[in-house]
Amino acid sequence: MNKKIYIFILSVFLGACTSNTILKKPENLIPKEQMVDLLTDIFLANGGDNIKNLNLQRNVNYFPLIFDKYQIDTIQFKESNYYYTSRIDDYDEILGEVDKHLKALRKQLEFEVKMKDSIKALKRDSIKAYKAFERDSIKTYDSLRIERVRKSRENVIKRRRIKEDSIRALKRDSIKKSQKML
Repeated sequence: MNKKIYIFILSVFLGACTSNTILKKPENLIPKEQMVDLLTDIFLANGGDNIKNLNLQRNVNYFPLIFDKYQIDTIQFKESNYYYTSRIDDYDEILGEVDKHLKALRKQLEFEVKMKDSIKALKRDSIKAYKAFERDSIKTYDSLRIERVRKSRENVIKRRRIKEDSIRALKRDSIKKSQKML
């Protein structure tokens, strides 16, 4: 019996502790669409803490820049955030939209990285192809030059042979003429 009373009192106590309070709408409430964009930027800034920026700096506080971008202050953000968190359905909807935006940004980034990688690969391949073409053209030029040199040597050798043959023929003819005269 004692256990049942303790369980009943504990359950009443825990039930009383839950808060279903919904805050009153603040005067300067940030609209849902702007809150989605704001939270998207905040998540991006929060995730980029350990990544170097263009100035090679880490741990830069981007939150003031975000608040300046949307022309709000921290108090307005806190009040709006508390209001939306007290309305779980609205906040869940906002976070769902934030998730969609972040996934879309991720896809866009992956696409851009793939494009940059493919451009680098094309450049690298075209440079390789150009070097191969250049190497092949040099080989072709060298082989043509070698072929020209070989042909010119053959022509020189043919001319020598023709000269030698003509000299021999002249000698034979002169020998024959001299033998006829004798």
